Amino acid sequence: MLQKVSIGRHCYAPSANVENHRALVGDHLVDEIATLARDLKGVRIAHVNSTAFGGGVAELLARHLPVLQALGVTAEWRLIHGEPEFFTVTKAFHNALQGAHYDLGERERNLYLEANRQAAQLLEHEYDVIVVHDPQPAALRHFAGARGAKWIWRCHIDSSAADATVREFLAPFIAEHDALVFTMAEFLLPGLDGGRAVFIAPAIDPLATKNMDLPLDVCRRAIADSGVDVNRPLLVQVSRFDPWKDPLGAIHAYRLVKQEVADVQLALIGAMAGDDPEGWAMLERVEEEAAQDPDLFVFTNLAGVGSMEVNVFQRGADVVKSLREGFGLVVSEALWKETPVVAGRAGGIPMQFPPEFDRYLVDSVEACAAEVVYLLGRRGERGDFGRAGREHVRRRFLLPRLIRDELALIRRLV
Repeated sequence: MLQKVSIGRHCYAPSANVENHRALVGDHLVDEIATLARDLKGVRIAHVNSTAFGGGVAELLARHLPVLQALGVTAEWRLIHGEPEFFTVTKAFHNALQGAHYDLGERERNLYLEANRQAAQLLEHEYDVIVVHDPQPAALRHFAGARGAKWIWRCHIDSSAADATVREFLAPFIAEHDALVFTMAEFLLPGLDGGRAVFIAPAIDPLATKNMDLPLDVCRRAIADSGVDVNRPLLVQVSRFDPWKDPLGAIHAYRLVKQEVADVQLALIGAMAGDDPEGWAMLERVEEEAAQDPDLFVFTNLAGVGSMEVNVFQRGADVVKSLREGFGLVVSEALWKETPVVAGRAGGIPMQFPPEFDRYLVDSVEACAAEVVYLLGRRGERGDFGRAGREHVRRRFLLPRLIRDELALIRRLV
C-alpha cells in the first residue's frame, strides 16, 4: 500500500482542538467548522503527496489532519514513492509550472507515468475523497480509476506562467479530477474547466511551535546563542534552499544593504525537503558564500534547526525578506509575529500584505535593498507595519479558515 504518514504526535498539540482557536478567529468560524465536520462524519478522506517533511505541503498536512481527526473526520495521509530519478523529473515539472522551460522527453514521460501507475496499484484502501497534491501524483487518478471516490487536485504552485510542454502533458490527467484547487484565480492553468476550479489560499497554524507567542528577551538570548550579534541589525530569510526561493538574491540584497548599513547581518534559515534533489546543490552554493562572510549565517534542519528556531529568528529579526515564492507562508508567519517584511511582488505574496504597506512589495533586488535600508532607519514604521500585518493575517490566513474552506468543498462534492 502507499506509505501512511503517522500524525499521532501532532494530535496532542493545542492547535488540534479547534476550540483553542476561538479567541483568535471568533465564534462564527469555529461553529461553522463544527457543523461541517458533523455533516462529514463517516466520510473517508485521503491526502496524497510526495514527502512528509521539509516542504510547505508536508507542513500544512501535519497541522491540518490532526484537527480533522479531532473533529471526528476520518482523514489519512499517504505518500507516493519513486526512484531518485522520478523526483528529479517531478522537480523539473515543479519548476516548469512556475515558468522554467523543460525539454520533456519520452523517457521522462514514461518514468513519471510508470511511478504513478505503480502508486495506483498500491492504493488499496477505499476512500470517499482523495486529495492529490501538486504534480508528483497528478496522474494517480488516471491509473487508479474513480473507485467511487471524488478526486481533488490541489496545486500549491504559482502556475500563472507555466511552461506549455509540461502544462499540456499534465493537463489531461489533472482534468480527470472532480475539483481543482488553486491558491488564486491567476494560477489556474489554461485549458482546464474553470467550473471545477476553487481558489483556496493556504494558512498558518498560530498555535504551532513555529508561530506561538514567545517573549522577545527569550528570542534574543536564543539568537545570541547561535552566534548572531543581537545588538546589530538582523535580516532573516526563511525558505527551502531552492533556486525559486532565490537565496542568492537575498544575499545580493543584503550586500547592497551593507553598503548603507555596515553592521547589518543576514541569517538564512531553511529545511531540506525529501523530494527536492536541487536543494543540496543550492545549499552548497549558499554555504560557499557564507564561508567568506562572518555576518552571513546559514541554519538548516540538518543541524537541528526546527520550528522553534524559525519562530525565534522571525520574532528577533528587524526585517524579514522573501524575494520569490509560490505563495510564501513565511510572509504570514513573520507578519503574525509583527515583524515587517520586504518581499517580491510575485505569486501569493501581495495578498498577504496589509494594503497600506504595499510599498514594501518590490520588483528587483535593488528595490528590496532600498526598502530594507528605509525600514532599518524607522523603528516606528516597523512597529506600525508589524501590527497591521498581524491583524491582516488574523483575518485571512489562519488555519481555521483553511479548514473551513476545504471542508466546505468536500461537503459540496460528496
